[in-house]
Amino acid sequence: MKKTKITILGDGAWGTTLAILLSKNGHEVTVWSAFPEHLDVLDKERENTTYLKGIKIPTDIVFEKNLGKAIEFGEYIVFSIPSKFFRNVASNIKKEKVSLKNKVFINVAKGLEQKTLKRMTEILKEELGNVQTAVLSGPTIAIEVAKKLPALVVVASKNHSVAKDIQDIFSNEYFRVYTSTDVTGVELGGPLKNIIAVVAGISDGLGFGSNAKAAILSRGIVEIQRLGEKMGAKKKTFYGLAGLGDLSTTCISPESRNRTLGEKIAKGQKLEDIVNSTSSIIEGATTAEAVYQLSKKYKVDMPIVTSVYHILYDGMDPMDALTQMMQRERKPE
Repeated sequence: MKKTKITILGDGAWGTTLAILLSKNGHEVTVWSAFPEHLDVLDKERENTTYLKGIKIPTDIVFEKNLGKAIEFGEYIVFSIPSKFFRNVASNIKKEKVSLKNKVFINVAKGLEQKTLKRMTEILKEELGNVQTAVLSGPTIAIEVAKKLPALVVVASKNHSVAKDIQDIFSNEYFRVYTSTDVTGVELGGPLKNIIAVVAGISDGLGFGSNAKAAILSRGIVEIQRLGEKMGAKKKTFYGLAGLGDLSTTCISPESRNRTLGEKIAKGQKLEDIVNSTSSIIEGATTAEAVYQLSKKYKVDMPIVTSVYHILYDGMDPMDALTQMMQRERKPE
């Protein structure tokens, strides 16, 4: 694979991890952030102590404070921006008046826009016009990838040659990339599984055990698939890396922010306090309302999502919510 110029937008755990991975793959990497003072720290310390303590950042990675210059540099622009800030960054790119011709925008964020219920690549198209887009997703706990532990992901683009190029750019001996043309399915898998992971955390916090966790995963993937198909995704996508794979990791890993959120909720902590106590973005906390609204819009029965919504936003007792789910009308699987 030839050396490629890549810009990472975002200096969080995943953005930093991908910057390191791509640099080690032999590519030229520039990182931009909305927090210029943090870029100074990263440039000086060569370590993201906030999110990836102990992982060294290669000296050839450039930290760029000017958004226009960062976009101008990259042939591929990786959007590692939380969903709540995603449109704002895309809009600011448009204001920079930089030519976007032949550039490919890759979304790696796992969220939905709350107000519009839009996916991130839909936002890119709205803000930037008819640009080439792709989404990369799968079971990826950032610190594990940063430590070069094996991980498998999928990249989806409506243009198969674009997906194939991204596959070649990102793949190495510990990071295996598959391709897909189901952009909708791959992009929905991430935000939808976050909601199920919150319930898995609640189950852990209540001490419900492995049987309950297995039930949450198996019924959760059914809910994800139901909504995804109604929104135009392919059913098989949700039983692959971007669906079941990502769901499993997020529901099981102690590093999962969404699972941890649920565990803390079960132990009596308030959503606002949990969110304010961390510098990390917990996508499940902001996406739950959007997914709940989507279930209503597409008339899809999603009891797990509905329970999470009522727990997070209506103050429903977690034990009461799970009891209600167990007492739902009996029916065939």
